Amino acid sequence: MAEIAKRESLGSKELESIVALALDEARSLGVDQAEVAASQDMGLSATARLGDVENLEFTNDRGIGITVYKDSCKGNASTSDISPAAIREAVAKACSFAELTAEDPNSGLADADRMATEITDLDLDHPWDLDAEKAIALALESENAAMASDKRISNSEGATVGTNRGTRAYGNTHGFMGSYSRTSHSITCVVLAEEDGTMQRDYHYTSSRLADELDDAASVGVRAAQKTVSRLGARKIQTTNAPVLYIPELARGFIGHAIGAIAGGAQYRRSSFLLDAVGEKIFPEFVQIQERPHILQGIASRSFDGEGVATYDRDIVTDGELQSYILSSYSARRLGLETTANAGGAQNLLIPGSDVDKDQLIADMGTGLIVEELIGQGVNSVTGDYSRGAVGHWVENGEVQFAVHEVTIAGNLRDLYQRIAAIGNDQDLRSGVRCGSLLVEEMTIAGA
Repeated sequence: MAEIAKRESLGSKELESIVALALDEARSLGVDQAEVAASQDMGLSATARLGDVENLEFTNDRGIGITVYKDSCKGNASTSDISPAAIREAVAKACSFAELTAEDPNSGLADADRMATEITDLDLDHPWDLDAEKAIALALESENAAMASDKRISNSEGATVGTNRGTRAYGNTHGFMGSYSRTSHSITCVVLAEEDGTMQRDYHYTSSRLADELDDAASVGVRAAQKTVSRLGARKIQTTNAPVLYIPELARGFIGHAIGAIAGGAQYRRSSFLLDAVGEKIFPEFVQIQERPHILQGIASRSFDGEGVATYDRDIVTDGELQSYILSSYSARRLGLETTANAGGAQNLLIPGSDVDKDQLIADMGTGLIVEELIGQGVNSVTGDYSRGAVGHWVENGEVQFAVHEVTIAGNLRDLYQRIAAIGNDQDLRSGVRCGSLLVEEMTIAGA
């Protein structure tokens, strides 16, 4: 992997040269506008299962995508062959496709005055000098720790150690050119526990841009075992209405349904349960959603979006009220608005919590369900109807009583968002959406 780091350190300028070649070719073919994105990803992963090496994989992928605009018509092409001849052929294909597509007055590059003029170093690039032998050793260490931590751990789906380093370059005919590299590293362990003829499965993982900030491999395995064992003896419960507490890993997804609903594509297609909702209080007053693209080492940090537009701090929800949508230049034009520098998605969404931790939220909920896993995709993005299978633990008198399975939690997201009672201070930093445990004051819980 040291060699990977060396090659990637040269990759940024190399990719910019490839982008420049494609742009020059597009200009020579007489297009009105063009944009080109090139990428390179290199990584290593090792999976150990039951003491043996189950999988060892090295990746080294490169690719380039070209989009051209001519007379309000758009054409794209892509190739994994980055030789000059292949790039020229791909540009020619994109131009020929533009002659066959319908005119769209909203297509084209983002406005030139919105291009980023400074590419800030956001400290995203921290290669891990990891070779296959070391990766295998760490995976075995994690799994062995899990298997040895409790006699009820009876099987394993494996432990995986992975590292990836990717470089991105983007340029367009406005004269913008930018590139950056970013790394991601992780250790994951998945095990099964058995007791009284029943089995349960759970996992734990650690991830970071810096290998030194990962939890140690053994602790990942032990935590995976603890979580799995805690599910033993899971019961069904009677159908009821009660509070529901989402752990941070799931709270971000619960909020994420709103983020999808306020994306520009959902708005201009008129397929959102939060249609035309800017100015509405869609959450309780204490809920804030902030976009902070320039957090150092952030999972979703970027100086510029997928169109070269400079990213910036903004508040999407203030005191529960939706302030703006999440827009690329195309979706903004369709809506008669301005881009919010979100081509490619949102960057580092922060949902600040109170000073209350998860244990206090459990105590405050009295009787209810802690949701630790969701099953199925029962979310209607148009109506907001929400119905998901759930696994977790039942709480009575503010204390965890027993594991629960085979239940469904349901409601309508418009209503459920208004019922958010509290957000904890235990933010999960392993995602581009940073949210703590989230308590909904009441949901329908369908059981036996």
